[in-house]
Amino acid sequence: MKISTEIGSAASIIGEAKAIELYAKAGFDAWDFSMFAMCRYDWANKCLKENHHPLAGQDYLAFARNLRKIGEDNGIHCNQSHAPFPTYCKEIRDHLKRAIECTAEAGGTICIIHPDNFKSPEENGEMYAELLPFAKSHGVKIATENMWNWDNEKNCAAPAACSSPESFCAHIDVLQDDFMVACLDIGHAEMKGVDTSAVEMIHALGHRLQALHIHDNDKLHDSHQIPFSMDIDFPAVAKALKDIGYTGYLTLEADAYLRGRTAENIFEGMQNMAASAKRLAELMK
Repeated sequence: MKISTEIGSAASIIGEAKAIELYAKAGFDAWDFSMFAMCRYDWANKCLKENHHPLAGQDYLAFARNLRKIGEDNGIHCNQSHAPFPTYCKEIRDHLKRAIECTAEAGGTICIIHPDNFKSPEENGEMYAELLPFAKSHGVKIATENMWNWDNEKNCAAPAACSSPESFCAHIDVLQDDFMVACLDIGHAEMKGVDTSAVEMIHALGHRLQALHIHDNDKLHDSHQIPFSMDIDFPAVAKALKDIGYTGYLTLEADAYLRGRTAENIFEGMQNMAASAKRLAELMK
């Protein structure tokens, strides 16, 4: 069972190229191409910020191609990617094909594209249907992901697109296309208020499940910490994945774990991340 991790959190400290190099040295088999820098979203004003990152410029494919080479030179490859969000922002929607292109150029085969939290499977299906022919022409599958909203009165998560097994399966089945798959976010599934669990989701998704975002939390907040550090029952998660015959990557999205680290001490954090992923992989044997 191969292990992977998102690179966005480390890239914000040391850049994408160095992040890939160090994740390889830390023991990861693959990397998840975080492309949030393609569109820097201003959540307060609900618009895009000024952005000079290479992914936002004309040479975005050359940038992705160079990251692929750096990975290959260090014995690590791109297994999947994460497109920018929120997808209800038109300017971000206009960049989703660019994200798919970059996925293919980097060597990835799955691009995670968030659904609109507030839309139905049929409504979100229209967005995915528009993208699928382009994705298929690049050999890239699209994965939707289970989301959450927040209930301020109850102080916990609230249902959103794909947050229940029924909604998640419906978002995939409405397209009837092998290039439309599921990325289960383990932490999101365990948040109080969405009324499900990672184990229930895994069993319900079955063959649809082809990608993961793995992180730990206190079963209330979206903490994004490394596995086995908080309250999620990862032995049960591993058993459920074995039950359905999951053969994809174990991809961490523990981006908050590196928060506050510097270029001088980030590698230690990466090693701890790899150790937690390997511990989970051992449970899959």
